[in-house]
Amino acid sequence: MSIDALQGDQRLPLYQRLADVLRQEIIRGERRPGDRLPSENVLARDYGIAPGTTRKALAELVHDGILERLQGRGTFVRRPSFDRSLFRFFRLRTKAGNDIIPDSQIRSRSIRRMPSEVAQKLQQPAGCDGIRMIRIRMLEDVALLHEEIWLPLAPFTAFLELGIDEVGPLLYPIYDTQCGQIVARADELLTVEQAKGQPARLLHIGAGAPLVCIERLACGLDGMPIEWRRSRGAAEHFQYQIEIR
Repeated sequence: MSIDALQGDQRLPLYQRLADVLRQEIIRGERRPGDRLPSENVLARDYGIAPGTTRKALAELVHDGILERLQGRGTFVRRPSFDRSLFRFFRLRTKAGNDIIPDSQIRSRSIRRMPSEVAQKLQQPAGCDGIRMIRIRMLEDVALLHEEIWLPLAPFTAFLELGIDEVGPLLYPIYDTQCGQIVARADELLTVEQAKGQPARLLHIGAGAPLVCIERLACGLDGMPIEWRRSRGAAEHFQYQIEIR
């Protein structure tokens, strides 16, 4: 390779063009989550650019959450894990006090017309179809979370074809292996509402009881939204935990 391999807008600085090349390689699956990148010096040699330019390109991808630096090991394609957010908001612990990934129970999964709010957030055409899933998260046989999840239909057709018993408690690894869709980041909004309808029924709580609601919009490596979900849990199980430095 050489500097000529850095395609794109020639007006952009070299570090930005290298960052774009590496980003596209990750989006195309040529570099997978967990893969180690060559060192800054090796990349600089391969592309015929200065190590400082390579360092700036990698720093930008680290800032964007696509890469991560592990002290003494190198720079890797980041493998995001978002289930920790549940522990930040809800007391998902065993009786012994240990954090545990809750079990999942899919109650429905079907092709439905997307509500306008969801279509807009997923940047889908108004009135289009999508995949809607309702699932319950359980801890020691107690229903703690009600989740409504929407996915764009075309990229996730393979997910729809999986048997329900093939879908475990962690969805994002399945999105990756079955559909080639990698979740790179997510934005979450926390609100409080009153229980009613299906969430109240499936969580076995009375109508009007306080619910904590976490709305999440997950995006792929290219920044496009690929999943919308709303998780609801009884306020009695809620906690807020954050480290401030």
